[in-house]
Amino acid sequence: MIAEIAMFLAMITLLYIIYLYRKELNELKFQKYSLSSKYGKMSEQFMPFLEHYPFDRQNFRFIGTPIDGIQFEDDRVVFVEFKTGSSTLTAKQRLVRELIKDRKVEFREFRI
Repeated sequence: MIAEIAMFLAMITLLYIIYLYRKELNELKFQKYSLSSKYGKMSEQFMPFLEHYPFDRQNFRFIGTPIDGIQFEDDRVVFVEFKTGSSTLTAKQRLVRELIKDRKVEFREFRI
């Protein structure tokens, strides 16, 4: 009987230790994701200044969201989204891409 109680307590202790490690692992995963997100937001600020950026960096205007910026060229206007690592477009960014592909883009002038 005492051996069974000891075994039961050992199992409970082991399950609790596993729970604590799993909780710590989830926290580390969250921190890694958060750092990755921060790294992406920080690096997109510098992308137009990299050597391999294909446009004149002086004609780039940073917007931030839902796309990173707009590149103004003499013959076109380019919507630019920078991605790092394995990141993908958000739903809003995919929608913007589709609106542009469908030529649902306008220019309006407002006077006050």
